[in-house]
Amino acid sequence: MIKCYIMNIISVRELNKTFGIEPVLENVSFTVNKGDRVGVVGPNGAGKSTLFKIIVGELAADSGEIATAKDLTVGYLKQREHFPEGNAVLDTLMMLGAEPAAKRGSLAGSTLAERFEELHGYSFERAAKGILISLGFAESMFAQAVGSLSGGEKTRLALGAMLLREPDLMLLDEPTNHLDIPTLKWLEGYLKGYRGTLMIISHDRYFLDRCVGRIFEIEGCRLKCYEGNYTKYKETKALQYEIDLKHYQQQMEEIKRQEELIARYKGRGTEKLAKRAHSREMRLSHMEKPERPVMLSESLKMNFQEKLISGNDVVFAEGLSFAYPGAGAAQSGAADPAPLFRNVSLDIKKQDRICLVGANGIGKTTLLKIILGQIRPDTGYVRLGQNVIPGYYDQEQRGLDPESTVLDELHRMYFKYDQTDLRKILGSFLFRGDDVFKKVGDLAGGEKARLALLKLMMSGANLLIFDEPTNHLDIAAKEVFEEAIMHFPGTVLIVSHDRYLLQHVPTAILELTADGIIKYPGQYDYYEEKHDKGTVLCHENGEAEGVSDQNGKNTENAVNSGGSGAATESRLQGAEAFRAKKQADAAARKAAKRLAEAEEAVTRAEDTVRRLENELCKPEVFGDASKAAETAKALEEAKKALDDAYWNWMELQ
Repeated sequence: MIKCYIMNIISVRELNKTFGIEPVLENVSFTVNKGDRVGVVGPNGAGKSTLFKIIVGELAADSGEIATAKDLTVGYLKQREHFPEGNAVLDTLMMLGAEPAAKRGSLAGSTLAERFEELHGYSFERAAKGILISLGFAESMFAQAVGSLSGGEKTRLALGAMLLREPDLMLLDEPTNHLDIPTLKWLEGYLKGYRGTLMIISHDRYFLDRCVGRIFEIEGCRLKCYEGNYTKYKETKALQYEIDLKHYQQQMEEIKRQEELIARYKGRGTEKLAKRAHSREMRLSHMEKPERPVMLSESLKMNFQEKLISGNDVVFAEGLSFAYPGAGAAQSGAADPAPLFRNVSLDIKKQDRICLVGANGIGKTTLLKIILGQIRPDTGYVRLGQNVIPGYYDQEQRGLDPESTVLDELHRMYFKYDQTDLRKILGSFLFRGDDVFKKVGDLAGGEKARLALLKLMMSGANLLIFDEPTNHLDIAAKEVFEEAIMHFPGTVLIVSHDRYLLQHVPTAILELTADGIIKYPGQYDYYEEKHDKGTVLCHENGEAEGVSDQNGKNTENAVNSGGSGAATESRLQGAEAFRAKKQADAAARKAAKRLAEAEEAVTRAEDTVRRLENELCKPEVFGDASKAAETAKALEEAKKALDDAYWNWMELQ
C-alpha cells in the first residue's frame, strides 16, 4: 500500500485564549502546509506572539485543538532571547545550533560534543562562522562574551542559531529588528533557499513582500487568511473594505427607504395601509442593523504642521568628521582615534524629504545629534537656515519621563491646553480611557513611540528629524505616519532601515560612509540598483557626487586641468573605463538572466511536485495500485528535479 503524502503540517481549530477578562484569540482556525511561507500581521497587542507561544507549547490555550505532523521539528525565534552571559559568541551559536530543533536542551559542553560529529564537525563550525559574519558579527567578536552584546546583537545571535538548526518549521517573531539593509537582503536570500516551512511575525512590509506567499491577519481577536504577499493582501483587504462599505450603504439606504414607506403608509390613515405599515415595521425590527466597516488605519490620526515657514536653505554642513575618544585607536595603534566618518557635507532645502542610510555603527545617530547641536563635530560646521525650528524623534525615547503619566507628560510641555483638550488629542493617538493615567515607564514600545510622535507633532517644528521612527510601530501606524510625512509642508530628515518607507517617502536617499556622503536622487529601488553597481551619481548641474569602489569607499571624480597630453591620456583612460564598464554590464545582464531562468526552473519544479502530491492524495489515484505507483514514481523524479533546480539556483547566487 502506498502512503499518501501529507502536505498539512499544522492544523488549528477553534482556538481561544483569554488573559483575565480580556479575550486575545477567539475561534482561531487555520492550516499550514509543508513549504508554506506565512506572514502574520496585525496591530500591536493583537495576539500574534501569543499564537506562536501556544503553537510551541509555552502557553496553553483555553480551548481548541492543535494538530501537527508526526516528527515535526519546530524552531522559535522570540523577540527577546536570554543567553548564558559568560559564554563566547561563537560557542553559544554552536551550542544552540547543535540542539535538536524541537526543543532546547542543556547548554552544557556535552551537548555540543555529542552533536559535533553528527553535524559533520568542522563543516558545521564553518557554517556557524559564515552565518555570524553574514549577520554582521566581525571575526574579532567570535570570542567576545555574550553578556557584552547589545540587545540587537543578541537578537541577531538568536536568529543565527535558528538558521543553523534548520528545523522543519521556523516561527520567527520580528526577525528583521536591528538588522541593517545588507543583512536584511542576506536574510531574504537565505530564507528563499530554505526548504522548510516559515511563519513570520513582522511589521516589515518590504520583507513580507519578498519572503511570504500567504498572510494571516489577526485583528479584533480573529484570524483571517489571505493568499499572496503583503502588497496583495493590502489590495485584497482594501477591495473587501470597498465591497463591505458599499454593502453597508445599500443596507442603510434600504432601511431608510422602508422607514419612509412606513411613515407614508401611516400618514394615509387607511386600515389597509396601516396593516402594511405594521407588517413592514415587523420585518424592519428583525433586520440586523449593519455596522459601518472600519479600516484600522482610520483610528489613528496624525497630522504634522509647521508653526513658521522656514527659508529655502534649511541645513548646510561642510567637512564634518567625528570620532569617539579611544574608538579605533587600539586596533590601529594610532595616538588619535579613528573617525566614525569624515568629509561629510550636506545641503538640505525646504520641503526636501531626505532619508539617511548606512551600515550599523557608522554614526547616523551621531550625525543627527551634530545637526541638532547636541554634539560638537571634530572638524567642519553646521548651519541651520533662517526660521528653521528643528524637532527630534529619538529612537530611545530619552525625552520621555518614565515616572510621569501619559497625560502629565503631554501637559508638562503644553500646559496651555486644558486636560479635556489633551485627552481628546491623546485619544486620536489611541490613548483612551484610563490609558492616559499609565506611567510612561510601563508603556509598551509601540505606545512610547506614539507618545513621542505626538509630542513632536504638537511642537510645530518645520524641520522634523527622525531616528528610526517606525521601529516600534505596527503596520497600520506606519502607514498613517508615512501619509502624514508625505503631506507635511516642511522639511524631513529620517534615519531608517525600513525599505517600504524608503520606497515611498524620500525625495532623495543619502548614504553615510566612513569617507563621506553619497547622494541617490530617488527612492529605494533606484538606490538599490545604483548602490549595487557602484554607479557615479550626479547633481543636476553635473558635478559628480561620488562613487563606491570595490572596497565600498567613497571617492571623488578627479578633473584634470593639466596640458593636452594629460587630457589625451585622461580620454584614453575614460574610453578604456567605458569599455570595461560595458563588458561588466553585459556580464551582469547574462548572470541576471541565468539567475532568472534558474528561479523559473525552481518555480516550475515546485509546481510539478505540488501537482503530483495533490494527485497522489486523490481517492481515484491512491485507490488504484497501478495509478498510484505511476504517480509515486513521477513524484520521486519531480523531487529529484527540484533538488537539482535548487542546487543550480544556489550556485548562481
